[in-house]
Amino acid sequence: MTHRTLTRRRLLQGMASLAAAAAMPAIHAEAQEKSPLKRPLPGTDFPLPLVGLGSWITFNVGNDPVLLEQCTAVMAAFFAMSGRMIDSSPMYGSSQATIGHGLEKLGAAQQVYATDKVWTSRPDEGSAQIEASRQAWGIPRFDLLQVHNLVAWEEHLETLFAMKEAGEIRHVGITTSHGRRHDTMERIMRDYPLDFVQLTYNIVDREAESRLLPLARERGIGVIANRPFQRKRLIRRLEGKPLPSWASDIGAGNWAQFILKFIISHPDISCAIPATTRPDHVRENMAAAANPLPDAARRRAMADYVQRL
Repeated sequence: MTHRTLTRRRLLQGMASLAAAAAMPAIHAEAQEKSPLKRPLPGTDFPLPLVGLGSWITFNVGNDPVLLEQCTAVMAAFFAMSGRMIDSSPMYGSSQATIGHGLEKLGAAQQVYATDKVWTSRPDEGSAQIEASRQAWGIPRFDLLQVHNLVAWEEHLETLFAMKEAGEIRHVGITTSHGRRHDTMERIMRDYPLDFVQLTYNIVDREAESRLLPLARERGIGVIANRPFQRKRLIRRLEGKPLPSWASDIGAGNWAQFILKFIISHPDISCAIPATTRPDHVRENMAAAANPLPDAARRRAMADYVQRL
C-alpha cells in the first residue's frame, strides 16, 4: 500500500481510535461484553468463538501511525468481546506486522488464537517465511498454520505436519477462496489428517454445502469461513433493502449480523472471519455470535429472502 497524505479527517479518526484503545487499559475492561458463542473443534474439546477477525486489506497499513492505531482499536474491541482467532498471511502486505503492533500494545499475545499461512511456490522457502511471520506477530508460536490457496501444498503440508509433531504449532490446515479448487481441497481432506480448512462460504456463496462441509463433518475437520461479506460487495448489494420482519427473531439488527448468523449457524462452520477497520463493526460482528441462532428451516428462509432481493 502506498502511504497516503494524512488528511484532517483521517487524523481525527485516528485520534478517536487511539482514545478508544487507550480507554481499555488492558483488554480486561470492567464492563466486558458478553462472550460470543463457541463451537469445539470436531473431535476435541477445544472451543473457538464463532466469529473471528480477518486482516486482508484492512490491516495492510504500512507504518502509518494513525492507521496502526485504528487497527489497534479494532483489535482492542475484538478482545474486549472475548475474540480469539485472528487470521493473516504473508500475502497480506504489512498486515502481520500490524497485528504484532496491536498484540504488543494490548498485551494480548496470550489471548489470541494466532492463525496464519505459508504462501510461496518454493517449498525450500517455507520454513523461513513461517519464521518471519512469527517474528512479525511477536508470538512464541502459531496456533494454526495453513497452506494458502494450496500453493505447493504437498511440500508445505509435510513441513507443517512435522512442526505439529514437534509441538511448534497446534493445528494444520489448507485454504482456498472464491470457490476455487474445491476438487483438490476435497482430495486433500480425504487423504490427510487436517485440523482445519478455510474456504469461502456465505449466504450467496454456498457451493461448499454440497461436498466440503459434509466431508469436514465426516473427517472431523474444522471449517473457517472467509469472505463472509464478499469484501463488502454483498453488504453494498443489500444496503437500503429492508430486513425481513422476522430478523429480530434471530437477533439480527442489520445485514452484517443477518449474514453472519446464517454462516455460523451452519453446524459444520467453526468460525467466520470478517475483516473491518471499525471498532463499532467489530462489536456488531461479535454480537452476531449469540443466541438465538437460526435453525435449518429459518436458514433456508434467510437464503431465499436474499435471493429474491
